Amino acid sequence: MIGMAGVLDGVRVLELGQVLAGPFAGAILADLGAEVIKIERTEGGDDARRMGPAFRHGDALNFHIFNRGKQSVALDLKTEAGRAHLERLTAQADVFIHNLRPGVPEALGIDGATLCARHPRLIYGEISAFGPIGPMAMRPGYEPLLQAFSGLSSTNGGEGDPPMRSGASVCDQGSGMWLVIGVLALLHRRAQTGRGGLLTTSLLETALAWNAQKSDAWTNEGQLPLRHRSGHPGFVPYEAFDTADGPLLICCGNDRLFAKLAHALARPDWIDDPRFATNRARLQHKAALFEQLAPLLRAHTRADWTDRFEAAGVPCAPVHSVPEALAHPQVQALGMQAPVAGADATLTALPLRIDGERPLVRGLAPQLGADNARHEASLFPVPPRQETTP
Repeated sequence: MIGMAGVLDGVRVLELGQVLAGPFAGAILADLGAEVIKIERTEGGDDARRMGPAFRHGDALNFHIFNRGKQSVALDLKTEAGRAHLERLTAQADVFIHNLRPGVPEALGIDGATLCARHPRLIYGEISAFGPIGPMAMRPGYEPLLQAFSGLSSTNGGEGDPPMRSGASVCDQGSGMWLVIGVLALLHRRAQTGRGGLLTTSLLETALAWNAQKSDAWTNEGQLPLRHRSGHPGFVPYEAFDTADGPLLICCGNDRLFAKLAHALARPDWIDDPRFATNRARLQHKAALFEQLAPLLRAHTRADWTDRFEAAGVPCAPVHSVPEALAHPQVQALGMQAPVAGADATLTALPLRIDGERPLVRGLAPQLGADNARHEASLFPVPPRQETTP
């Protein structure tokens, strides 16, 4: 079973991760079967252990989400002994990942250039806030700061709304995901060449990548699409509308789908109306169309419209709350949320299947230093025995 052995079985990862981006990368690798050893401070460990009320073993739920299935080794890297212990573990590792504050790796002698020079097969991955080069390379940062700085917040929401942060930590988690993609690519290269390598990504680069449609429109066309909340700058109608009892998202991505919508609403006249006949015309006369469309949709319930539109082939979806989404039969069938083996907890698993099997979460996050004893031989090697002459 993938959750027990995994496609990365035999790969050892050292993670010096804090809070989210680095730990999320480590969690992905752990779910895929790698042995992930989380290196933590002896005093308190990862700050995320206290990022919310206690959930299990005194640690917050967020800590368990992003550190599931790992081991924990507590080291004092401010001491020579702690750094020596880390060096011995690094010599046995395939991958070394971190999202430490800029300047800290260099101060500890564990920056990419230094470690890769000593361990040529090592794959070294680093996540920073603003990137490894440039005038702000040494500046730390957090998710909302990077969403704001990158322009991502300015494109969320609708016309007249203030800039809005995305609800999900798309920069932190995206950076962790990019790092994993790089690790997998270098594992493939190392299998061919025997050589590791140095990976870098950042929250800023991730935010810019997620916002590429908007920024590339500005760069190439000198304009930004209007903000549409749930809508789309290039299609009409393509957004959420109020029904009698809740919002419903309707997506007409071409004129054929709009014709189906018009028939489902008993408004075939829209198809021949020059203001609405084509998507480009609808973009110009969006307000006029919505003035007629919105009252029709408010006349019936969301379930009524969903049944009618699905029968007509019009793409639509209810705007669910989190509990509504989790209770839906389709979400239930996917089995994304699964009980954690040996723990009274349920966590969301990876959103992929391999050979038809979803990688399973192999356990909750470890308690601080829980695996020091397991790696005692590496941390505290026994001096070589002195041979004596009888």
